[in-house]
Amino acid sequence: MLRSVDAGVLKIAFEENGRPDGWPVLLMHGFPYDVHAYDAVTPILVSAGARVIVPWLRGYGPTRFLSPETPRSGEQAALGKDLLDLLDALQIRSALLAGYDWGGRAACIVSALWPQRVQGLVSQNSYNIQDIARSGQPQAPENEMRLWYQYYFHSERGRRGLAQDRRAFCRLLWRLWSPEWQFDDAAFERTAESFDNPDFVEVVIHSYRHRFGLVAGDPLLAPIERQLAAQPPITVPAVTLDGDADGVLALGGTAKHAPHFTGPHEHRVLRGGGHNLPQERPEAFAAAVLDLHSRLPSG
Repeated sequence: MLRSVDAGVLKIAFEENGRPDGWPVLLMHGFPYDVHAYDAVTPILVSAGARVIVPWLRGYGPTRFLSPETPRSGEQAALGKDLLDLLDALQIRSALLAGYDWGGRAACIVSALWPQRVQGLVSQNSYNIQDIARSGQPQAPENEMRLWYQYYFHSERGRRGLAQDRRAFCRLLWRLWSPEWQFDDAAFERTAESFDNPDFVEVVIHSYRHRFGLVAGDPLLAPIERQLAAQPPITVPAVTLDGDADGVLALGGTAKHAPHFTGPHEHRVLRGGGHNLPQERPEAFAAAVLDLHSRLPSG
């Protein structure tokens, strides 16, 4: 069921399925994807008694800013605050959070800064909070090559390129980041409609410039960014995932992220999985959520 609610600076659109009194889980999508990444995950969770909420992030689909004056920020603090505001607007005291890419970052941020609101976390690519202070440190050449699109977005040519043909650009990323995923035209087009959001380009460009310290963030979010700069630990129970064919993940994986998880933590690697695991491997993603839920005191 499609719903929307005023939450913070946004009117957040989301899909909700399952019993209203079911155990709440929020599934967060990444760039350049949308809620359809969870089309096959949702019914598995609903059948297990979950109340499943899948929001469109700022700049995607029918989600809209409430004021033209609000900065169209894509910084990490904005994503985390949006998720917290959605929990507040829906009067959800605590929930299980799951996500990847931008959505995984939002889930990690809420888990780290507001752990009392989080029952457990499923995070693809592990600790997904950006270390902006160290963003200027070069990586191995093979990893730098994987970030070409981010450097492209630092230029005005990159902004114009995304605005000129966002569908072709995003489809290319789908292919590069999930080389073993054989998605069809219909699957891509269902999601590509979300890129027509009037704020998509501005939010995306700001995101990839802010994470390298090239542009200022929203001043109202500065206190959150200061907290994130300390790379706070994640204390809630967590299951982290990687696909071993993820075309954007730094070579060497995310094993070094383990010290950031100071609560119960399990890491899983999905053979042949790419960057969009909920859509590529829905059963495995849902299993991570269900396994985590089963271990919780209320599970």
